[in-house]
Amino acid sequence: MITRAPGKIVVSGAYAVLEGAPALVAAVDRYVVADASRTSELVTEEVRAAIDAGILDHAPAFDASALRAPMPDGTTRKLGLGSSAAITVASIGAVLAATIGDEVALRRAVFPLALAAHRKAQPRGSGIDVASSVFGGIVACRLAPEGALDFVPFTLPKGVVLEVFACPTAASTSALVEKVQGLRATDPATYRRLLDELTDGAQAALEAQDAAGFVQAITAQLDALAELGRAAGAPIVVDDVAELRPFARAEGASFGPSGAGGGDIALWIGRAPSSAAFRARAAARSLEPLDTRIGPPGLSVG
Repeated sequence: MITRAPGKIVVSGAYAVLEGAPALVAAVDRYVVADASRTSELVTEEVRAAIDAGILDHAPAFDASALRAPMPDGTTRKLGLGSSAAITVASIGAVLAATIGDEVALRRAVFPLALAAHRKAQPRGSGIDVASSVFGGIVACRLAPEGALDFVPFTLPKGVVLEVFACPTAASTSALVEKVQGLRATDPATYRRLLDELTDGAQAALEAQDAAGFVQAITAQLDALAELGRAAGAPIVVDDVAELRPFARAEGASFGPSGAGGGDIALWIGRAPSSAAFRARAAARSLEPLDTRIGPPGLSVG
């Protein structure tokens, strides 16, 4: 069987989600396609974990090119749209779809298996990208104390405009998280203060009643993320993105990293689309808008 699983963006709750704060994650209409009738030569860590756990008997062939960006030398780099989670979801889905014909039932069956494989490969990961890839749309996720991942559909406040920009550099989420965890060990007071600020911002985004309140909540999180990065020695908000933040603020919007940051992609979140002047400033820093739609359906067959 052939299945498709979408990539994702983290809109709110980065880092704080690991401490139990709510995260908002949106699927994007760029997909990994997996084919269970063929075997992949490349086996990701998550798919290998699924094979080792007996979830899969082989690694289905997959195409993740839609979640990668071409480079001048002919190679490609990851865009930071959750390709590893989407590969896992699509691969498991392609195998299970042979016996589960209903897509709703397929998603329910795939989710715990993909989450288990993801956590085996990435013990520090929250799994929110797996939920987004399986179920699509926009979901509000929260880690329970015992490790369960709770999630419900979420609708952005009316009038919120979200644009995705590709950064010129790829980021290592694991390296950034490791540095932030290092701050937790060496300066727990600073870590706790900033995580509390991030948690407050994440909760405010979840509860925002209008676009202005939502933008304000995201902006508060970005301010805390920038300080967290400085304190941890981690480039969470890279210089090119930081330089664009005042111009976004002047247009009543926020502009900052999605998820762990460090490059990959940046999000414009405002009450109107970005101006031509802002996009020109972004292009001068090699940040380009990605043609993508927010909130498509999740795992699908065919």
